[in-house]
Amino acid sequence: ENEQPVERAGYLTDLLGEAAVAFIGRPEPGPFLLSLHFNAPHWPWEGPEDRSVSRDLTSIRHMDGGSLATYAGMVGSMDASIGRVLAALDRRGERDDTVVVFTSDNGGERFSDTWPFVGVKGELLEGGLRVPLILRWPRRIPAGRRTPQVMTSMDFLPTLLAAAGSTPDPEFPPDGENLLAVLTGEVPPRSRKLFWRFKANEQAAVRDGDWKYLKLGGYEYLFNLAEDARERADLKERHPELFARLKAEHAAWDRTMLPYPSSSYSEDVHGRYVDRY
Repeated sequence: ENEQPVERAGYLTDLLGEAAVAFIGRPEPGPFLLSLHFNAPHWPWEGPEDRSVSRDLTSIRHMDGGSLATYAGMVGSMDASIGRVLAALDRRGERDDTVVVFTSDNGGERFSDTWPFVGVKGELLEGGLRVPLILRWPRRIPAGRRTPQVMTSMDFLPTLLAAAGSTPDPEFPPDGENLLAVLTGEVPPRSRKLFWRFKANEQAAVRDGDWKYLKLGGYEYLFNLAEDARERADLKERHPELFARLKAEHAAWDRTMLPYPSSSYSEDVHGRYVDRY
């Protein structure tokens, strides 16, 4: 805390929520940015009441632990903490003018259900790429509104700066796009072209509108995500020119990226999950 080691007894998800509530309730008025990163649901697989599991852990990765019940308890704890954070905003009278973003860093891991998608964390299938995104801003975004806009985490910087009435530093342009007008419904969704790569299993992916090129485990595919979100129908033989174009565009993009050093870590889910292909 403030670069000093601290030790507090309790379930980390609850402790993080309590710290966020205390920050929101601070006496100083004015705008704020709160970046709250829960570790749940994530290994080590222990719920709020699993003190004995915590005492017996030999590795934080906890590859031999967890269950659906434990996963549900972890999600429930996170959900309750989020509720307390939102209640703190209500008490402060800042509900309408506060942008609240709920999202995740990657697709699901062993106990999660990513239906209708396939794939998990560590894979460039949609189940490893798509994450929940809920954005609440009562003053500007109507409750219950949904948008098909494709968005990536890199878009948060320019989008949230725009929401705050600012812009990125022109000396350091962001990789993402400002999607505020789309999220508020002022303009329609726009097509995106996104690129991914992942060292494990030499993975590569391009999404161009509804089309997706994927390389995974030594195989290459072409999918239409609008018609086949589960990525089961490989269309590269039907659309060879589109397949070749997306593959070539990924190669050109990859040449502009820094190379992976041989020592860099990248999770190989094939070696950890018994049901992978």
